[in-house]
Amino acid sequence: MDIFAKCAQFSEAKLAIEQGYYPYFIPLDDNEGTEVTYRGRRLLMFGSNNYLGLTTHPKVKEAAIEAVKRYGTSCTGSRFLNGTLELHEHLERELADWVGKPAALVFSTGMQTNLGTISALVSRSDVVILDKLDHASIVDGARLSWGEIKRFRHSDTADLERVLSGLPEAVGKLVVVDGLYSMEGDIAPLPELISVCQRYGARLMVDDAHAMGVLGNGRGTAAHFGVTDQVDLIMSTFSKSFASLGGFVAGEEEVIHYIKHHARALIFSASMPASNAAAALAALQIMREEPERIERVNRIAAQVREELRRLGFNIGNSQTPVVPIIIGDDMRTIFTWKALFEAGIFVNPVLAPAVPEGRQLLRTSYMAIHTEDQIERALTTFERVGKQMGLI
Repeated sequence: MDIFAKCAQFSEAKLAIEQGYYPYFIPLDDNEGTEVTYRGRRLLMFGSNNYLGLTTHPKVKEAAIEAVKRYGTSCTGSRFLNGTLELHEHLERELADWVGKPAALVFSTGMQTNLGTISALVSRSDVVILDKLDHASIVDGARLSWGEIKRFRHSDTADLERVLSGLPEAVGKLVVVDGLYSMEGDIAPLPELISVCQRYGARLMVDDAHAMGVLGNGRGTAAHFGVTDQVDLIMSTFSKSFASLGGFVAGEEEVIHYIKHHARALIFSASMPASNAAAALAALQIMREEPERIERVNRIAAQVREELRRLGFNIGNSQTPVVPIIIGDDMRTIFTWKALFEAGIFVNPVLAPAVPEGRQLLRTSYMAIHTEDQIERALTTFERVGKQMGLI
């Protein structure tokens, strides 16, 4: 059989494009943070991960520009060989200090951070245990490892204990969870997870891609709960609050040293360009200097959650600036997305298997730089479209 046969048979996306309800790969003309332009039409952006609004901050843009002027557009080599700049190591020191760990290591993307870290640490005789709603990069990192993969029910510490109690004491165990779950906006119960992990000798890694810059005064989920010293590894990306591209993992010196010399995603990839490193460094400095941004994005999120609940929307257990509108059906989700899009509101439709069947949703997210008028316009539109679609 021709391996390309499946490509010719894949028709769902083409049908959606032909019928005008395809919601993905939308080519924006401009992106100004809270507003975007599509085919000359302006829309309010409520689907971005730009939580602190730093992608358009003058200091972040200037830092990237100056880095290009000094270093050029690429390092043209891996961190392992010729691609490490002192700028990378400066960023690593600042990140380690920010999250409260002795050392950090930066990768070219967040995806590579999880692929490289998990696959480097989990060997043939080890077990990696994942929350069932973990991000795809965590799942793929586990698949790339040589170890056994186990899953536990979402944020269910009793089920985690069931899994761990069934494993031999002698095997190495790594539990990996999202700190802030990117689709439903809920927070991992780290204190309870830590207690279970410690009882069974398991190490805990937290993916803080969406929590960094949002929770714990910007320092992430472990800081939010005051348990930084009890979380073994903290990972995050630069493509959300850090307004750049890349990722990092932070932990004890010897663990980071080991990952640095065994993570294939680091060793066999070109290093992040200086412009991205400089932008992330500038964003981190702004987080230190302007904590009011972190306060504001959480205040806006609390206002939106309260109002959406009052209107009758199902927003699940969101506690953060990620606020889902749970619909539970593919086509109803798509048609609600399209009605909002045509009304000038950009959100993200999320279908199975990205979420469990029956939990299909519109993912809405909020920025510190959204104005009161923009929030009011969005809520008014959500109410009108929600009634039109029979959601409220």
